[in-house]
Amino acid sequence: MLNRDSVQSSLRRQFGLDTDHRRVPPAERGIADMMVALYRGYADPLSDESLFAWHQMILDGRQDVRAIGRYRDHDDPMQVVSGPLHKPKVHFEAPSSSTMTAEMRKFVTWFSAPAPDGKSPLPALTRAGIAHLYFVSIHPFEDGNGRIARALAEKVLSQAIGQPSLIALSHVIQRKRSAYYDALEAANKGNEVTPWLRYFATTILDAQQHSLALIDFLLAKTRFYDRFRSRLNERQAKVISRMFREGLDGFTGGLRASNYITITETSRATATRDLHELVAMGAFTSSGALKCTHPLSVALPGT
Repeated sequence: MLNRDSVQSSLRRQFGLDTDHRRVPPAERGIADMMVALYRGYADPLSDESLFAWHQMILDGRQDVRAIGRYRDHDDPMQVVSGPLHKPKVHFEAPSSSTMTAEMRKFVTWFSAPAPDGKSPLPALTRAGIAHLYFVSIHPFEDGNGRIARALAEKVLSQAIGQPSLIALSHVIQRKRSAYYDALEAANKGNEVTPWLRYFATTILDAQQHSLALIDFLLAKTRFYDRFRSRLNERQAKVISRMFREGLDGFTGGLRASNYITITETSRATATRDLHELVAMGAFTSSGALKCTHPLSVALPGT
């Protein structure tokens, strides 16, 4: 799990924007570096060197991985295993490390063929799904294969539309992680990948819808602060900031006086007065008659 503020600070620094000059840990700096490299170089041909560079970025600072910035070369089989140690269940075994150079040469060659300007163009969702599955099936690195596979899918989509693609693919996969692993396992039991492509295409479209909804949320949040920021006291501003941190999922159950008291560490009388003020100015909406036990929610202009 990465620190959001550190990733944001590192991204702002990469794009030449103002930062808070915080010290950014290697993991957060590395993922930000890869995101920017993907954003700026989406149209560049894929190569071993570009994959090695991404791998070095996302494993920056790691001491527990021996092969960083190169394909795995250990003798042990690369397996996905579950169950007790005395009776493990092997869900998947990748090609041996000794074949990585040859396997990845084939992959990189294939990756260019179905590109929009390649020899055998494929629809963007089809190419993205196959690229993701093909890459994780080879599993060329000791760690970080999933992140790089998702980056490859975004590279495919960006090349298809001719500009950087901004979709929340990792977020959507993470929310339904077990479904992702089930789809991968099923796809690795044979060469028929149609069910996987249906799953992955749906996931990409869900990620696109999530990204559009997130942009709408951020615009509405900006309009809210433009309208109300100067009218909020310190306690009200703190509570609203806390509610906005929940993002699209919202503040579970709405806000009650008891939540307000916990967040602001104020008295019930003050909390009730603050909430009445927020409803009166139109910043909050109430689900019923305004009493301290009724949930309230932030009223986002334009939504």
